[in-house]
Amino acid sequence: MTDSSRQWRPEMTSLLDCFGTPAVLLRADQTVLAANRAYRRTYGDGKPLQGRRCSEVMAEAGHDCRQKGNHCPLDACRRSGTEQHVVHDGVSGSAQVDLYPIRDDNAEVAYFLELLLPMRAEAAQAARVMVGNAPVWRNVVALIRRVAPSDAAVLLLGESGTGKELAAAAVHQGSHCRNGPFVPVDCSGLPETLFESELFGHEKGAFTGAHSRKIGLVEAANGGTLFLDEVGDIPLSLQVKLLRLLETGQFRRVGGVEPIRSQFRLVSATHRPLERMVAEERFRQDLYYRLNTFPIALPPLRERREDIPLLAEAMLERLPAARGLRLHEDSLALLRGEYAYPGNIRELRNILERAALLADGVWILPEHLPDGLRRASAGENAAVSAPRPPVPGVDAIIPLADLEAQYLRWARGSHEGDRRSLARRLGVSERTLYRKLDALRSHAQHRVES
Repeated sequence: MTDSSRQWRPEMTSLLDCFGTPAVLLRADQTVLAANRAYRRTYGDGKPLQGRRCSEVMAEAGHDCRQKGNHCPLDACRRSGTEQHVVHDGVSGSAQVDLYPIRDDNAEVAYFLELLLPMRAEAAQAARVMVGNAPVWRNVVALIRRVAPSDAAVLLLGESGTGKELAAAAVHQGSHCRNGPFVPVDCSGLPETLFESELFGHEKGAFTGAHSRKIGLVEAANGGTLFLDEVGDIPLSLQVKLLRLLETGQFRRVGGVEPIRSQFRLVSATHRPLERMVAEERFRQDLYYRLNTFPIALPPLRERREDIPLLAEAMLERLPAARGLRLHEDSLALLRGEYAYPGNIRELRNILERAALLADGVWILPEHLPDGLRRASAGENAAVSAPRPPVPGVDAIIPLADLEAQYLRWARGSHEGDRRSLARRLGVSERTLYRKLDALRSHAQHRVES
């Protein structure tokens, strides 16, 4: 393929230049085949990129794929044959990495198209939490990517704790309003007497206690995104005023007479059955159709259990109490078990934060997890018999050198990939891992000879 790729490399480069964001075409071994102008301008060093490994190019540009918890998505893309989306941190900022497999005439994955989008800190934070490879979750991400650039009103549906506010933030970051404010409104936490004042603001003297003019949340969202969380809890008497705002783009402060215009992107969310509420005349039908232009259903955590390892890893990286902690494989098996997670992702975060506070060593063990979760998963995981590494604070205290040797033997015997991928999992260079394994072999040989 090398000769043919040289023949159509100009066509590849020309095609990649159609992307406004940095784009690069890669082989399975990370070799760069072609890169567009945006990629060369953002990550290039003035030298030819073809034939170099993309990890080396990115490292020289301050985005080392092996540091700061970054994970290269190419291996997962090659194994699964599906697109991958991750966020990489670097000294010059964060970037969203979108990797797409390109298939040949035999339907085999031959190349990989990588798109990189520089991100602001808040956008990167939202994207890190929007992780997952479960089909139901990939469908959610695809819908968000499709609707975000438009002006359509988005209605996020799902149980409490499924990440609706993070999804709303992802819509905001992908929209033309991304440089404006993101204003969340908790509709369930506002009493009816204050709802109108909080949403639209009030003039001085409008009611007892209104000692000065107050800007409402609708006005604060001008030029950005207004996120109405738990929109099903808005009192019926106030729904008509919200409908008027959405139809005209204008409102009046409480006690005011002059109409005020506010332009914003609308995203709403609820865990309530709005269609049933409309049928029961507890929610206005005309408002429902205004909000429901583009509905997106967020799945509960129990329907995407395969994403629990990725979610747990992302959460442990952000929890201050969990720094340096790792999930023992028995604990991970319990987390992926039969527990229903009524609180969904929010509950998983609470479970991990509690476990991190209980852990004394470097491992989060099954005994650090709630009793209810362990009982629910006991049947499925009773037969778990995978090899277990030595656990500081649980096994007998041994010298650190012996502990590292035992752990390396366990890791080498448990890891199914090659030495390079094992080094990446351990967070060390391949040369360092080779040196340590060589020392293990020499030590074992010395014990045999003696």
